[in-house]
Amino acid sequence: MKIDSVELREIRLPLREPFVTSSGRWHIRSILLVRVRGEGLEGWGECVAAEDPGYSYETSETAWHVLTEHLLPGLVGREVMGPGEVLDHAPHVRGHRMAKAAMEMAVWDLHARAVGVPLWEMLGGSGAPVPVGVSIGLQAGNDALLRKVEGYLEEGYRRIKVKVKPGRDVAMLRAVRDRFGDVPLMADANSAYTLGDLPMLKEMDDLELLMIEQPLGHEDLLDHAALQAELRTPVCLDESIRSVGDVRLALHLDAGRIINIKPGRVGGLAESRAIHDVCREAGVPVWCGGMLESGIGRAFNVALAGLPGFTLPGDLSGSRRYWEEDIVSPEWEPVDGYMGPVDGPGIGVELRMDRIEALTRRRVEFPGGTLIRP
Repeated sequence: MKIDSVELREIRLPLREPFVTSSGRWHIRSILLVRVRGEGLEGWGECVAAEDPGYSYETSETAWHVLTEHLLPGLVGREVMGPGEVLDHAPHVRGHRMAKAAMEMAVWDLHARAVGVPLWEMLGGSGAPVPVGVSIGLQAGNDALLRKVEGYLEEGYRRIKVKVKPGRDVAMLRAVRDRFGDVPLMADANSAYTLGDLPMLKEMDDLELLMIEQPLGHEDLLDHAALQAELRTPVCLDESIRSVGDVRLALHLDAGRIINIKPGRVGGLAESRAIHDVCREAGVPVWCGGMLESGIGRAFNVALAGLPGFTLPGDLSGSRRYWEEDIVSPEWEPVDGYMGPVDGPGIGVELRMDRIEALTRRRVEFPGGTLIRP
C-alpha cells in the first residue's frame, strides 16, 4: 500500500469534570490526531501524550515536534506492506513511543480498512464484549468519592479503580471497602510513594485489593521487587513498562505480578501484542489501561482488550464518563459492565468531522507541511 498523504491535527476537548491524580489535574485535553491516506482510504490514530510531563517525559508539544519533524514527512510516498513497516524510515528516533504509537495505529486502521476486516480480527481478538472498569480521580473528600463509586456501580462497571496519594490512601480505600463490601477494588498511585512508605503500603494488604498500581517511581524496578516481596497484594506495573524488554526484566525481578498495557504508552499495537504474548506465556495477567482518550483511542483499546491474555477488566469507560460529547459515532457505552468492538472495517466507529473541525486548534498536512490554524 502506498501512503499518499498524512495529516496531524490538535483538538482541544473539554472534560465533563476535572480529572485529578497524584501527578496532575486535567480539565481540557489537547489531543493529537493522525490521519493517513492511501488507496482512496484513510486511517486514524490518536496520541495519548498529556499537556504536561507529569506522567511521561512526552507531552503533546514534544509529540507534535517529533511527528512533524521526524516521523510523518518520511511516511509519505512509501510503500508499506503492513503496520510492522511503518517505522522503518525512522530508526534514528529514540523513545517518543506515544508519538510513534499515534502514527502506527493510524496505519493499523488504514490497513484493516484496506483488507476489509475489523481491527480486532486483524489483531487476533475474539470480537466478544470485554468487562470494563472505571478509574476515579482524587475527590474532595470521602463522601464525594463514595457517591462516585455508588453511581458507577449502578451503571454496571465491574471494577473500581481509585487514585491515591500520600494522605489520601488507606483511610479512603477503607471507607470504600466498608461501604461496598467485596466490590473488585484497586488503587492507583501514579508513582506517588517510596519504600519509606512501606508501613502504610502494607496496611493495604488488609483491604483485599485486586492490585496496587505503580506505587513507586517508574524507573524503580528493584524497589518494586523489594515492595512486592513484602506484600500479599499484587503490584501492577504501568509507567515502568514501555517495551517487551521492560516486561522481561520486571518478571525476572518479580517487580510486579500484573501488567497494565497501554498501547499509546508502549509504542503501538505491535508492541502491545508482543507484551501480551510474553505475559500470557508467563501466566501473568494483563489489562488495558486508559489515557483519557477520545473515542478514536478508545476503539484501539477495546480491540486490543479482546486478546485472550486480557483477563482483568480494563479502564474502558464509556464516552460520557469523560466527555459531554465525543468525536465518534456511535459513542462508546458499556452494557451491563461489558463493552464490545463495533463491527465494520478498521476501528469501526465513524468520525464526526464537523465536531473535529470545530475543535481543531492547528493542522498540518504532508506533502506540503504548511501549518494551518483555523
